[in-house]
Amino acid sequence: MVMGLRRPSAARSLPLPGADPGETEAGVARIGNWALALWLLLLTVAVVLLDSLTGNDLPLIPLMVVLPALASVFCTVRQTTAVAVWVILVVAGSRIASTGAFWDVVFLLGFTTLASALGVVACAARIRHATEVARLRSAAVALQRQILRPLPVVTRQVCAHGLYEPIEEDRFVGGDIYEVVQSPHGTRVIIGDVQGKGLPAIGAGFAALGAFREAAVREPELTAVADAVEDAVVRHNAFSAETGEDERFVTALLLGFGSGDRVRAVNCGHLPPRLLCDGTASAVALHRTSVPLGMADLSGEARAAEWIGFPPDAALLVFTDGVTEARDGAGAFYPLDERLRLWAGREPDQVLKALQADLGSFSGGVRRDDVAVLILSRPPDGGCAAVSPQDPASTSSTG
Repeated sequence: MVMGLRRPSAARSLPLPGADPGETEAGVARIGNWALALWLLLLTVAVVLLDSLTGNDLPLIPLMVVLPALASVFCTVRQTTAVAVWVILVVAGSRIASTGAFWDVVFLLGFTTLASALGVVACAARIRHATEVARLRSAAVALQRQILRPLPVVTRQVCAHGLYEPIEEDRFVGGDIYEVVQSPHGTRVIIGDVQGKGLPAIGAGFAALGAFREAAVREPELTAVADAVEDAVVRHNAFSAETGEDERFVTALLLGFGSGDRVRAVNCGHLPPRLLCDGTASAVALHRTSVPLGMADLSGEARAAEWIGFPPDAALLVFTDGVTEARDGAGAFYPLDERLRLWAGREPDQVLKALQADLGSFSGGVRRDDVAVLILSRPPDGGCAAVSPQDPASTSSTG
């Protein structure tokens, strides 16, 4: 059973009837029609009363021209147009009823109409820009999901359950990667996190994934797989430097599964896995951690592999820092180890459900990084348990 669910951000708007095209998908805040009408009426009454009190010495009705400009920031084009028409009617009615000079009235009405029209144009431009940004953001997330393999993945040695939640804000789009490959040398797994954010981070992640998929099948040694990915990241950085992009590195953990009760691991500056076994959860101590991929030239030591225990009924949980660096409202980091101790006796799919729900509750639905989690266990007879299609919470990631 696997989940690759996206939790909608609490800050995003729900679809509203009559919304302007693209407004909802762009997450633009909107004031309800009745609320807008009430505030507009109250402000109009207040301005008219004050204007009547101040008389001709200090006319306040012309100040209503600022209302369309304010509406253009928060409202739809339709609402802003309604505000603009209302302001023009109020100003026209008040000036026509006054005893002012004819050309003064004409000038005021012309200025009010122009200012109101500019407010409507500004609103349309804002929504158009927000829609374009939303489309680009959606394209970036779709690209991430197409690069990554859909979960679950079942091989002869491993059943990989997973949780993948890409963040959907353009400036925060990250480069979390994972892959599970069946090879002649056993099952090879990688999970990694590209340094930095944005589309360039996705490009670096794609370069690392492509190299891993090829080398995992070709290379008999796991360290040689890591070296191949290293070379790919270096080549990508060289190309990025030529095009003016920043160079990036990738923290990664590579695992090699065979038929025994041990797993080969090459840690390239990544977070250590957690072992879930016999109802307990513990961090796996890795003693041969090397520099992240793309930074081998800064270290004089070759990458080294080490063995870690993997009993038949155990599971390894590997993850990116979107989990451990999630924060609550007070700025405290997510206590992953503390939570895992409560869930260690559960099945992998249940651990993922609990982790996903608890992360969302802990952070209040506000995230600043992608979340990628894999739980790796020995496949039982018949492979991984299937997810019930009637359960909406069991939708597999398309990434």
